[in-house]
Amino acid sequence: MQDVPYGQAVGSLFYLAVATRPDIARTVRNLARFSKSPGMAHWKAVKHLFRYIKGTLDYKLTYSPASSDELFTSYTDADHAGCPDTGRSTSGYVIKMGTGAISWSSRLQSIVALSTTEAEFVAAVSAGQEVLWLRNLLTEFGFDVSAASRLRIDNLSALSVAKNPEHHGRMKHLDLRFYWLRDEVAKGRIAIEHLRTSDMPADILTKSLAKPKVLEMVKMLGLGT
Repeated sequence: MQDVPYGQAVGSLFYLAVATRPDIARTVRNLARFSKSPGMAHWKAVKHLFRYIKGTLDYKLTYSPASSDELFTSYTDADHAGCPDTGRSTSGYVIKMGTGAISWSSRLQSIVALSTTEAEFVAAVSAGQEVLWLRNLLTEFGFDVSAASRLRIDNLSALSVAKNPEHHGRMKHLDLRFYWLRDEVAKGRIAIEHLRTSDMPADILTKSLAKPKVLEMVKMLGLGT
């Protein structure tokens, strides 16, 4: 593997995943974990991803008005214990303005979540921080962000925990910083809403999907030719 340009290849893919291609963000993040000691299986995965890129060279983020009355729409998802090596979950979020994504993330959580509810709640905290930053930015630009920004999540248990302090029993062991989201909901700056998993564009940022589902998610992210 000494003569294989694994690091350079993953670096170029990482730039693409951060800049314009949210559909490959999760895959690139997984590949980057093995940059220090890659094997041939990892190199084959890199070449497989390059073949996908070659077949979708015309993909680009497109923006047009959406039917929503919000300045931006936010979505968050998690894959509980998706990492077989550490047992950690993957957090993902995507924020769209109009029909196209403007901000997205896919990363392993810093703690081992003990349940799907916990994994989804931790992911929602990360998404909520991005939502609050975007609200502050739009305020500087002169937009009215007095209404609560809706954050969509596909787990009803995590939604209940974020909205109702009385549901804290299963989460009381979490670090206090994760209680921040409840405060923002109570202040009326973030509103948590439920969304069906089939309509969740952040799904592609947390788990492997079949080709038909990938094509569906790509459209949801605003990618097209």
